[in-house]
Amino acid sequence: MFTASTLSGSKPEQYAQLVEQARALLHGEPDRIANAANLSALVYNALPQLNWAGFYFFDGTELVVGPFQGLPACVRIPLDKGVCGAAASTRKTQLVEDVHAFPGHIACDAASRSEIVVPLVRNGALVGVLDLDSPVPARFDVEDQMGIEAIARLFEESLA
Repeated sequence: MFTASTLSGSKPEQYAQLVEQARALLHGEPDRIANAANLSALVYNALPQLNWAGFYFFDGTELVVGPFQGLPACVRIPLDKGVCGAAASTRKTQLVEDVHAFPGHIACDAASRSEIVVPLVRNGALVGVLDLDSPVPARFDVEDQMGIEAIARLFEESLA
């Protein structure tokens, strides 16, 4: 059984702890829905100042909402729209201090002010994105980016 634990130390140390917890959750489980659900819950409950954490999966045409924690979300996102679409189409992490200043931002939750979206790629193919939103402007920094990217890599590795 898994229980929530408080992260301690510097931000890089906290992410190292979170990555280890994620690794333990994913160990031996190849199902992407199960793993996405557990990682969404882990990240949402471990990191402060989030109002949404979850996955969108690429269906060959657009991103479709997957497991998440937070308020109901936009169901479909075209690759040419919003922060998630930008991450998916460029295959580069999008770190956005102010979502209202991002061209084409999709406001699924009006309370969101900053966002980080990491593309998920397996064997060269787009799988989807890992998306975190915060009601706090400039909530995410480079340390958050490195930590969330490490969790995203674990998810990619878990895919069968």
